[in-house]
This record gives sequence, C-alpha cells and structure tokens, in this order.
Amino acid sequence: MRRAQRFGQSAGLAAIAVAFCMYAGLIETFGGRDLVGDRINLGQIILYLPPLIAGHAWMVGRPTGAAVRNWALSALAGLAVFAGPALLLLFIDAVPMRDVFQHASPGLVRFMTFETEPLSLGLAFFWTSGALASLAGALLALAPRAAKNALITAGAALVATALLSDIVGQVLRQLFGGRPDRILFSGDALRPGVGALVLAVAFGLAYAEALVGARLRRRVSARLPLRRAHRGYALNGLALAALLLLPWILGSYLSEVLANVGLFMLMALGLNVAIGLAGLLDLGYVTNFAVGAYLMGVLTSEGPQAVGPFNFWLILPVSIVAAMFTGFLLALPVIRMRGDYLAIATLGFGEIIRLLALSDWLAPLIGGAQGVLFIPKPRAFGFALQTPQQLYYVILAACALVLFVSHRLNRSRTGRQWMAIREDETVAKAMGIDVTWVKTLAFTLSAASGGLSGAIFASKLGTIFPHSFQLLISINVLSIIIVGGMASIPGIAVGSLVLIGVPELLREFSEYRYLFYGILLILMTLYRPAGLIPVAAQRPPVAPGPGPDPPAGRGAPVPQNA
Repeated sequence: MRRAQRFGQSAGLAAIAVAFCMYAGLIETFGGRDLVGDRINLGQIILYLPPLIAGHAWMVGRPTGAAVRNWALSALAGLAVFAGPALLLLFIDAVPMRDVFQHASPGLVRFMTFETEPLSLGLAFFWTSGALASLAGALLALAPRAAKNALITAGAALVATALLSDIVGQVLRQLFGGRPDRILFSGDALRPGVGALVLAVAFGLAYAEALVGARLRRRVSARLPLRRAHRGYALNGLALAALLLLPWILGSYLSEVLANVGLFMLMALGLNVAIGLAGLLDLGYVTNFAVGAYLMGVLTSEGPQAVGPFNFWLILPVSIVAAMFTGFLLALPVIRMRGDYLAIATLGFGEIIRLLALSDWLAPLIGGAQGVLFIPKPRAFGFALQTPQQLYYVILAACALVLFVSHRLNRSRTGRQWMAIREDETVAKAMGIDVTWVKTLAFTLSAASGGLSGAIFASKLGTIFPHSFQLLISINVLSIIIVGGMASIPGIAVGSLVLIGVPELLREFSEYRYLFYGILLILMTLYRPAGLIPVAAQRPPVAPGPGPDPPAGRGAPVPQNA
C-alpha cells in the first residue's frame, strides 16, 4: 500500500506539472526553439522530463529479482503521467477554451500528438511516448552511478550549448573572426553531427572524471608538494588572470552581462551583512542603491540638474558615505523590531524613497519623473571609460574591494557578534553584546555596498529614472542570497550568475523569467534550504588544555604520596 501511495503521488505530481506547462504556454512556446536540427526542441524536453523523472523515481532502490514487474510498473508510470494531459487534449479539441486559457490552442494539440490524424491515433502515439520516456528513466536508475551522472551531464551540456548558440557564436567570432559558428549551428540549433559530438565529448569527460579524477588529483598533489595555502594562491592568481582577460574574449554584449552581474553581486554582498550575518530582514535595500545613484547623478550631471559637475572618483566615496548615513537613519526607528515587523517597516521606507524620487517637491533637484540626464562616464588617466569592456574593470575592482571587506568582516569579532544576534538575540544580549549598537552597525555597513553599486550604475547608464529603483530590486538581491546561501560569499557569486546572468543570456524566454524565479525558490526551499553553496560552520579555535592524568602503570610517573 505504501508503494502504491508513493507511485500515485509521483505520477500525479508529474501529471500536474505537464498540465501546468500546457496551459502556461511553456510547451508550445518552447516547442519553437530547436536544439538539434529540426528533430529535438526545447518543448519536447519539457514535455518528457516529468515521465522520465517518474520512471526513475519508481525504479530507484527496487530489487532486481522482480525485473518484469518493475519494468511494467515503470511503463505504467509514464501512462499515468500522460493520462490527465491526454484527457485535457480531448477537452481542448471538443470545447473552445481560448477565452479562459489563451494557450489551449489547436497548435498545442497538434504539437503534442505529433500532428497525427485522426486525434485518437495521435493520442495513442502520445501515450506510447510517455511510457517510453518513463522506461528511459527506469533504465537510467539502473545504470551505474558514474555512468548516470555522466549521462545527465552530457544532456545538460547539449541543451546548454544549443540554448546559448548566439553567445557561443559571438565568442567564436571574437576569437577567430568571420563566421566559424556556421560550422556548428544551423540557425539557432546545433547541427545533428555536432550535437552527437557534444554528447560524446561531455559524456567521456564526465565519466573519466568520475572514474580517475580523484586518483589523478591525489597523484598530482603528491608530485607537486605545495602547501595548501600556496595552491590556493596559485588558483586565485589563475582566476584573477581569467577575470582580467574575460572582456576581450567574450566581447561587448557578454561584458555588459558580467557588469550587471557584478552590480547585483555588490548589492548582495552588502545585504548579506544585514540578512546573512545579523539576521535582519531588510526589504528596503533599494533605498541605499537609489541614494548612491542619485547623488552620483546630480553631482556629476552635465544636464539641467548640474551642480558641479564633479569628478566621478571624487563623488564615489561621497555616495558611499551618504548611503551609510541613510542606512543609519533607517536603523534608528526599526532597531527594536524583529522578523516580519522589521521586513514591513523597511519595505515601507523603500517605498517612501521611491515616491519622494517621483514627487514634484524634489523635482527641481533630482528631476522627478524625468530623472537625471547627461551623467558622464568615469575617466581614468585622461580617458573616458565608455565601452562595456572598460566599465567591467571598474565593477571588478569594486567587487574585489567589497569581497575583501566582507571576508574580513565574516572572520572579525563584530561578525561573530552579528551571527550571535542572528541565532538568538536574547542570548546574545545576556552574553554582554550591545545589541542596539551592533544592529545599527549592520544596517550602516550593509548600506555602503548599495551606495557603491548605485553610484557605478548611474555613471554606467548615463541616465537614471525613479522606475529603476522599485521594490523588485530588493527582492532580486534577497533572492540571490537565498539561492546562493546565507552568509556564503561564494554562494552570493554563484547566485548572482544564476539569477542575473542566466536570464540575461536567455532573453528570448524573458516573459517566463519570474515564473522560473518562483519555481527555483520553491525548489531551493524544499531541497537546498541552505543554498547552492552553504557556508561552513565556523568554530573559534580552542586552546589546548591540560589532558587527563596518565594511568598508573609501567612508564607512568609515580605520585609523590604513593
């Protein structure tokens, strides 16, 4: 009975996932995005992934003795997953539903039934394909662990290479000139031979790494007797060299994407001080971003709101200090609040700043709805840093500075006080920590990174408007911390790439961006609540104390009073 219950749950969830993808338009919309020639498209991947997972989930841990029964039930899982969607296809064909569900169209029916007439024969093909997908998942479950991981890696590499065809083409043109990408791609899709080659190479590399990777690393470490710190220095040097060369390898567009990732990473590192270390849920962080941007815009603008104009490098520290002062002012009225009340109060503060930026009261100074125009680019050594490749280095230097400060704060006494407040504020206060001062310091220092990011953003964009500082900025930064890992600096870097970089590279699916955001946050909450790269538990070093007295016996000192 318990197995039947698990079977029904997995099949039902997979069927709901397929139906949701149908009515949300994912299958039909993504069906127009070819991956390998005109034979494999993204819609097929989304359609057959649920039955494949259901078959895999059923076969995992099953005894090999009842093989026929297990295979039959795996095929039944695929039929059960596609039973509900098949009925929905019949309903769509019989009843016009476009007024309620825009994507319940005849095109969806044709796509899912392989454009087969009559409909009954198409539904039979549809059901059969679901059973085959579920059997493939069962076969994957029975494969050795190394082979299974290599197959999953190869499939992900194939899909990623095809989806990023434009990016791969830009990099190839940047490196070799001409149109070398035409050898690999036909339109936006991989050529079939190239797709097979990508699968084979990715599978071979992943399988070899699983079999001999650890052994090879041990041999290399034995033959290169470097200290662990020296190896870390070498890896950091290689990473720095790669980061310095990236803009000239990737080109202007990808440098622009990396610059946007860097700006959000700056904000996430700052908000991590308040949320990740001190446990203060600040939903008004966009306030600091807006203060830094407007101060840089007004004081360096060459337009109607011109006050100076002053130099970018002169105003940059002023923007940081102004944002810190804003964070300090925000901390004063909310310092005694906790949890949801603190989140609501900071959210209201962020909305107040946005409305003030839109108001006519401050319009003579900051432009109101018209914004601030004609903000000059930063200059260095007499040259204006105008191109994305040049501005990339400004953001890279800012990220390096904030990373260093964040790393030092994490290991400092103040950082440990923040973490104590995060775990239990009452206990921290009982231990002698000045909770009011430490929380105020967290709000103030976290605001500095937001002001720095806003100042660079204003100079990079050249114009700023109030709609650039909405609540969604704070939500995005908070999502980066949740996905990457609370108080985890490497996690914040990975979260910025996942939530900011990947959507920028996949702009053709931008209408589903926040849908995938929500799905990703739900999955992270269920399966990785600590984030993609959770922070390691930090324990203070313990001084060695006197050990227990050795037992009396041969070789042991004899007590004086014996």
